Amino acid sequence: MKFVRLGRTGLRVSRIGLGCMSYGRAAAGMHQWTLDEEAAAPFFRQAVELGVTFWDTANVYQGGTSEEFVGRAISRFARREEIVLATKVSGKMHDGPGGSGLSRAAILEQADASLRRLGTDYIDVYYIHRFDPETPVEETMQALDDLVRAGKVRYLGASSMWAWQFAKAQHAAVVNGWTTFAAMQDQYNVLKREEERDMIPMCLDQGVGLTPYSPLAKGRAARPWGRQTSRSSSDTVAMAFDRHVDEPVVNAIEQVAEARGVPMAQVALAWVLSKPVVSCPIVGATKPHHLQDAVAALDLTLTEEEIAALETPYQPQDNYWW
Repeated sequence: MKFVRLGRTGLRVSRIGLGCMSYGRAAAGMHQWTLDEEAAAPFFRQAVELGVTFWDTANVYQGGTSEEFVGRAISRFARREEIVLATKVSGKMHDGPGGSGLSRAAILEQADASLRRLGTDYIDVYYIHRFDPETPVEETMQALDDLVRAGKVRYLGASSMWAWQFAKAQHAAVVNGWTTFAAMQDQYNVLKREEERDMIPMCLDQGVGLTPYSPLAKGRAARPWGRQTSRSSSDTVAMAFDRHVDEPVVNAIEQVAEARGVPMAQVALAWVLSKPVVSCPIVGATKPHHLQDAVAALDLTLTEEEIAALETPYQPQDNYWW
């Protein structure tokens, strides 16, 4: 495993992150394909063995059961100080005033609830999962700063919003002397590159590390065009990637992979890793080879010609679901 600093911070993170949305009780959340605790255990063990020590979850993943699984897995397979643990706040957990959004009430309540489910007294990276247009950014950033000062959170991150919204929150923190965001977790892969317009240049300028989710485009960039899996056929989020204009990009990935003699997933992930703003792509693993391919991609350096072959067929698209 290779390790890098998260943006300009001193925090060292594994170059590959384990995405834990794949783990949780299916009946407790929006996804029916997630793995229960027994089925998920081998992937936590495998992550530790491979050195994948950045683990990313969220309070809303399967109604909080993902956090519960993650917390118990840390106790079972690692020491707490070996894992860089990330979770998120914003999505709806209940109908009460502190059940969703980024108000002070919600942030403080949900941070404590996440800590209980995770079985820990601190969160390494705490993300705001989405922007909350109904709460002043000053209220949000001060509450997050209070969590840092209380020792409950060590670093802050944000996920999936317009660049101007991210800039507004960062500015509020700077002018008031509060903790700024160190990480941005947005959707970024060879099939979804719209973040290159505004968000990524901003993160490069401000030293914010990208921890992108869906680096394999929900698997679309990891298999030949038209091939389906049980998840891709049922996951409504994954279906957002069914754009026929992406076929040339997928074909290019396949051609580079065949020439290299490696799986397509390694090529697609190597493309993401080639971008200097990217600290740690988040990889969801539900099959043993998923993490193996991700770690192997660290040793695959694409040539300029190969990168051009992957990027040239891309067609800009309308704003897509975050």
